[in-house]
Amino acid sequence: MAAIGLINELEVVKEVDFGVYLDGGPHGEILMPKRYVPEGSKPGDTLEVFIYLDSEDRLLATNEKPKAMVGDFALLTVVSVTSVGAFLDWGLPKDLLVPFREQQQTMEAGKSYLVYVYLDNESQRIVATSKLDKCVDNIPVDYEVGEEVDLLIAGQTDLGFKAIIDNSHWGMLYKNEVFQPLTTGQRLKGFIKTIREDEKIDLSLQKEGYEKIDDISQSILNKLAANSGFLSLTDKSSPELIKQTLYISKKNFKKAIGALYRQRLISIEDNGIKLL
Repeated sequence: MAAIGLINELEVVKEVDFGVYLDGGPHGEILMPKRYVPEGSKPGDTLEVFIYLDSEDRLLATNEKPKAMVGDFALLTVVSVTSVGAFLDWGLPKDLLVPFREQQQTMEAGKSYLVYVYLDNESQRIVATSKLDKCVDNIPVDYEVGEEVDLLIAGQTDLGFKAIIDNSHWGMLYKNEVFQPLTTGQRLKGFIKTIREDEKIDLSLQKEGYEKIDDISQSILNKLAANSGFLSLTDKSSPELIKQTLYISKKNFKKAIGALYRQRLISIEDNGIKLL
């Protein structure tokens, strides 16, 4: 059965001048326009395709992959606003609709918003919502402290950064524990730090058990963050330059960058140190 809004493997059932038809199961035969059909495809072949509805609500298959599929969160840009809602660029010819009722805040053309892509059960159309709270924390928490997880940065608060964990749960990265620039829509690895009694989750970008960041190491990380993630200092830099830049001795500088390197917080380049 073909799943709308997802990647499917479907069999070619017949060829026509304008493309091929694929076996969509209960959805019937689904057209794959000629411009998307791999050369040499013939009936009996199986093709990997994405299924969506065109502007006339007909099912179409394409080998193009959108920036987000049903069940995904993504940072997408508004290309237009009409009487029915905002339309987002998601990498396909037909833009992705966010109805007005699904907008957490009124969307504006040219701006980017974090949204969740879903299939509307009534219309069978693929749409998106920026009301993320209803799309997160809908299943029981089942993580272990220290477990590595995928994070999507959802925004900044007074406490730090809200993140979506494994497309499923909210988590918090506290600002006094974040030593690198973070932006909405950024994807990165993290670790479960604490699961509280109310099932709220605290996160860390460093695995527990790594060396504790002392004051000197933290000051280096803060300086890196303030300088676009790079400092042209190495263990061969003069003591005077290190002291002028960081107000610490060369000995303490070498010790600190060694610890940060072992924690995988920085890389040591030929011409300086860089935040990871």
